[in-house]
Amino acid sequence: MRIELIRHGQTDWNRDGRLQGSSDIPLNDTGRAQAVETAAVLADQGLSAIVSSPLMRARETARIIAEILDIDLGASYDDLIERDYASLEGAVPTEPIPDEPNADFADIEPREAVTARGMRAIVEIRDTRLPLDGPDATVAAVCHGTIIRFVLSEILGEEIPHIHNAAINEIEWADGAWRVLSVNGSPVVEARA
Repeated sequence: MRIELIRHGQTDWNRDGRLQGSSDIPLNDTGRAQAVETAAVLADQGLSAIVSSPLMRARETARIIAEILDIDLGASYDDLIERDYASLEGAVPTEPIPDEPNADFADIEPREAVTARGMRAIVEIRDTRLPLDGPDATVAAVCHGTIIRFVLSEILGEEIPHIHNAAINEIEWADGAWRVLSVNGSPVVEARA
């Protein structure tokens, strides 16, 4: 089974470099256009389902793709919500966000917690969709950049770069393990270069 982890389209906060996290920010017109472009790329993937984070930017991206591809919009998964940046949401960071809370970023959600949520979510999607769609199914899951990056890094055992808006990142469950097939639309070998 394959899961296409897709980052939502652009929002005004993305455009402005603001931390969104669990804040529920809608897509802007660029983000809606990106969702249409992503649907075109996915058209020949034979998606059996599309699911998402419940945040409106992810849900709207998924809805646009579902309508274009004429597939049902499936469930939303709370575990796919973006990392919680707490008091920093809406701020433009002036330094890199650390993996763990520190003096400058005291109330951010720890990386380990975000990664655990993301891994739980892909297992739940697999376990829910596998009996319905079969082992050769491809499911799209629209969520958020940081949680995608942390999940891909966990599976690969190495750091993954920034995840672009509306980018497709493919993982596969085979032989009892997850494998990363692509990052930001590029095969994983190229993505590592």
